[in-house]
Amino acid sequence: MTTSNSRVNEGASSALLSAVSKVKRHVLPLFVIMFIVNYIDRVNIGFVRTYMEHDLGIGAAAYGLGAGLFFIGYALFEVPSNILLQKVGARIWLTRIMLTWGLVAAGMAFIQNETHFYILRFLLGVAEAGFFPGVIYYFTRWLPGVERGKAIAIFLSGSAIASLISGPLSGALLQVSGLGLHGWQWMYFIEGMVSVCLCFFVWFWLDSKPHDAKWLSRDEQDALVNAIDAEQLEREAATPIKPSLTTLLKDRQIILFCVIYFFIQLTIYAATFWLPSIIKKMGDLSDMQVGLFNSIPWLLSIIGMYAFASFSAKWKHQQAWVAVALLIAAAGMFMSTTGGPVLAFVAICFAALGFKSASSLFWPIPQAYLDARIAAGVIALINSVGNLGGFVAPTTFGWLEEHTGSIQGGLYGLAGTSIIAAIIVFAARNTPKGAPATIAGKTAPTHS
Repeated sequence: MTTSNSRVNEGASSALLSAVSKVKRHVLPLFVIMFIVNYIDRVNIGFVRTYMEHDLGIGAAAYGLGAGLFFIGYALFEVPSNILLQKVGARIWLTRIMLTWGLVAAGMAFIQNETHFYILRFLLGVAEAGFFPGVIYYFTRWLPGVERGKAIAIFLSGSAIASLISGPLSGALLQVSGLGLHGWQWMYFIEGMVSVCLCFFVWFWLDSKPHDAKWLSRDEQDALVNAIDAEQLEREAATPIKPSLTTLLKDRQIILFCVIYFFIQLTIYAATFWLPSIIKKMGDLSDMQVGLFNSIPWLLSIIGMYAFASFSAKWKHQQAWVAVALLIAAAGMFMSTTGGPVLAFVAICFAALGFKSASSLFWPIPQAYLDARIAAGVIALINSVGNLGGFVAPTTFGWLEEHTGSIQGGLYGLAGTSIIAAIIVFAARNTPKGAPATIAGKTAPTHS
């Protein structure tokens, strides 16, 4: 009997390993590509700021507000979108998200004034709402806890890759002309339509549940579902009563997660939207040269993300690694205020290694803490509140530049908030109170 049980366990373990390998090969490349396209459509306005100012009269303050309005629409519709994803399935909802954001992104080519700019940026946020937390939630239903951190790191590398290629790509598209449209209009239109075309592939490639996946054998489907369900039973044993929305809003840990992610996003989007402008001050550079320089910090951040992911997997203490990454970001943002545009650029390269790594290292903490019964809504809540940093940072920087002629005060502020986040991250738990520390598939210290 013992031998028989051992063979059954070995078979289940083999099926689980095979299933996990197939999921990563089948799903991760698609999600990375989707995130690359998504991120480019979100941040490409950084490359056409001067053109919109010249052609449409959109100044620094208006640009900062428009850049930030995206995140208001995103925050308002994030939680409802992710709840709907749970109800209708990932395949339908992620395809819908991609179609609508592509159409709105392409529509940016036809704006005529500040009002159009504000409206379409807000609508782009509404359209994209639910994509990022939807993918994070998707991982909770398709991968065991021990695999999710690596999957998230690979997925988040999509934003770094997008930042890496968006400069040269946008620089090249800005050279396109014809049909009465300027280069910046062609850039918006072409990049938006790529999303529209890709959504049809998503519809045919993606499955909502493991048991829908014909590319998994029945044993692999069962092994995957059983492993994920077993982890959830451990969580439910620790918290037998399903948390209510009221309870969640009072949960100190969830509030901490929102604050930490908000501070991380402040730095990411300030750098994203203002970096091309900093680069242009380095000299008489062409659009293509600006784009190439813009790629350098994000190339370094990709290297940093993978290095930090390896370190955190080898030496277990997720909170400490997030803190280290945030301190690197703080040092880089502070250094960017101490010299001219060239030194500022070098310093932001250093900071990018930190703040992008902090973003990828952060998500395994709340993901391991959350009960799967409410994970979708809470992940969306954390992401939407955190992404309000994408509203605050560009809006503040735009106001500072227009009224003071400098963004130095904003850079000091980002250094300070990164240090604060590095301190408070040690109060964040990565397992539910009373639950064993192996729920996330690894031994990890708990913090109260």
